[in-house]
Amino acid sequence: MNRRDFLKQTAFTSVGTFLIPNFLKAFEQENMFKPLGSEKIVVIIQFSGGNDGLNTVIPFENDIYYKERPQLAIPKNQVLSLNKEVGLNPAMKSLKSLYDEGFVSIINQVGYPNPDRSHFRSMDIWQTGSGSNQYWQTGWIGRYLDAQCSGKDCQIAYEAIEVDDSLGLALKGEKIKGLAVKDVNKLAKATKTTEIQTINAFQKEKHDHENVAYLYKTLSETVSSADYIQQKIKKSKNSVTYPTTDLGRQLQTIAQFIRSGLSTNVYYACLGGFDTHVNQKVIQERNLKMYSEALALFVKDLKEAGVWKEVVVLTFSEFGRRVAENASGGTDHGTANNVFVLNGNLKKAGVWNETANLTDLDDGDLKFKVDFREIYATILEKHLQTKSSLVLDKKFQLLDIL
Repeated sequence: MNRRDFLKQTAFTSVGTFLIPNFLKAFEQENMFKPLGSEKIVVIIQFSGGNDGLNTVIPFENDIYYKERPQLAIPKNQVLSLNKEVGLNPAMKSLKSLYDEGFVSIINQVGYPNPDRSHFRSMDIWQTGSGSNQYWQTGWIGRYLDAQCSGKDCQIAYEAIEVDDSLGLALKGEKIKGLAVKDVNKLAKATKTTEIQTINAFQKEKHDHENVAYLYKTLSETVSSADYIQQKIKKSKNSVTYPTTDLGRQLQTIAQFIRSGLSTNVYYACLGGFDTHVNQKVIQERNLKMYSEALALFVKDLKEAGVWKEVVVLTFSEFGRRVAENASGGTDHGTANNVFVLNGNLKKAGVWNETANLTDLDDGDLKFKVDFREIYATILEKHLQTKSSLVLDKKFQLLDIL
């Protein structure tokens, strides 16, 4: 067994996630931290469960919307109007403020051909960037990492970080994987336990078995790297007080990483609870309020740090919901949905395209007009300066939002 295989099979468990320690060692190098504002950054926020797009971006002048949703439809006088036809859910006042500043582009009718209504399968499609008839084992961000490392012997997991205990498919490449780090302080604390410190002390001794010696060495590097990250992050203070929600904590952590100058191009966060088959109105409005308020503070934090123009925020869900409400005060799995793209220097802000035609449905579901991979390609090409066909396997039309 060679060192690489040995290390993969004996990767340390830390703070609830498996980490390959030599990835962490990269953080100790000063060139992993660059002047604030010198990096192009993408922050992805995933709505898990299938957010109801029709009650998020609301066609308040459409009679069919009110006919199909006698209980769930948002009254016209409560909608946060964006133009003469559509508006935001009343729980999204903070996002409306960002919209009024020109920081939000809303893309409607987003989906893919032959949609799948399974949470797991549809999320796999969105996270891999595949077609519905393709089953890929790598994520689109993971392949972005692979493309960045093409022709080089490098390990650049730090270029993509998921703020979670475990790494999702989106950040897993063939050669390179991102990092899952939910709490830097807990990571550093875990390496300071008596057990880890005792094992670490043995690395100073000579070990006859090459693999054992290598394992001790990488443990030592993990301990020192975790401490280094913690000390670096301590110097980057947030300028706002984030809500104590799960998403609030995730965005606070991401803002700290960005403010520290960490050379990371992609961050991934997740907000769950959108599978609203029952009692949708209360649940969805709570989630949208949580998202809207945390995101507004995140933008304010980055504006005050002077880096908001360098950051693109992408928010998506694996599918939308059906047009008609069900008998349980909710909606069932649907297809096409809306996507939010935010940036401090959008080329085209506002409602980017027309909303779905409620008179032209596919067995009760919305028809997609924009392939989600067109959005990925646009971010890859126009923001991350990467040839999108290397990541998505073919060329897709670019949108004029960035």
